[in-house]
Amino acid sequence: MTLNQLRAFLSAARTGSFTAAAAELSVAQASVSELIRRLEDELGLPLFGRGGRRLVVTPAGVELLSYAEQAVAAADGGAQAIRNMQTLGGGVATFGLLRNADFYLLSDLVEQFLVRHPSVRVRMVGVNSVETAGAVAAGELEAGLVVLPIDDEGLTVTPLLRDEVFYASRNPDHVSGPVTIERFCSARLVLYDAHYGWKDPTRRQLLERAHLAGLKIEPWIEVEHVESALDLVMRGVGDSIVCQAVVESSACPPGLLIAPFAEPLYDTIALIQRVNAVLSPATREFARLAERTLMSRQQRPTPP
Repeated sequence: MTLNQLRAFLSAARTGSFTAAAAELSVAQASVSELIRRLEDELGLPLFGRGGRRLVVTPAGVELLSYAEQAVAAADGGAQAIRNMQTLGGGVATFGLLRNADFYLLSDLVEQFLVRHPSVRVRMVGVNSVETAGAVAAGELEAGLVVLPIDDEGLTVTPLLRDEVFYASRNPDHVSGPVTIERFCSARLVLYDAHYGWKDPTRRQLLERAHLAGLKIEPWIEVEHVESALDLVMRGVGDSIVCQAVVESSACPPGLLIAPFAEPLYDTIALIQRVNAVLSPATREFARLAERTLMSRQQRPTPP
């Protein structure tokens, strides 16, 4: 039983003749007759009563009608879904995000994308670059944005933007000059990304610097979110780190003081996808807009 046979059967049942069905399907009448004959041979029962001026559907044909309609509709629906994906008239964009995505205007990205492609659904996943990189490598997500370094085995990594990371404090004496790794390790620290800990890319860079200097980093308090850490900093509990995108956002507490690291520290944001993977049109377009959104960010002078 093939789709062509079912299409011929449905058309003949609808029009009442093989001639009309052939015209509807743009094929020869003999082709329609042969398709239906083979279908009847396979099923072992006639589907039409022949001999009159109009075809009459037999009880066997009546029984087959609803199933044939469902099969043809499902096949046509599947084909249309694929065409929609190719033309961005449908489909799903699956994309992973880095920790501080909102501070890079990536929430606006979804709105921009849906204005252009209102029929495409969007699935954005990710709390930390570690999680996003793992999901892309495993094929759970097609592409994503991460902060480097990550474990990039099996991934294609395209760096897009560097965002400087600063030492943050409420105490002017703590930010009177560039902060060395020695001073950082001796500080009373409030660090965020408690769940991922030293797997987090920014913290991972600091840990490597400390190891090279023969030092340890022992946070006094660990929380999940940068906003929580900065709130504690402003209460005088301890000092933290903060990237420039957060410093320039409305989430940055008034009066927060910052200083650069003696060896400048950067979050390098990159686009990732699996090696040799072909992105769906929806995800490819979403990734293109994400890249353009990041690249359009003007690099501002380091805040004083």
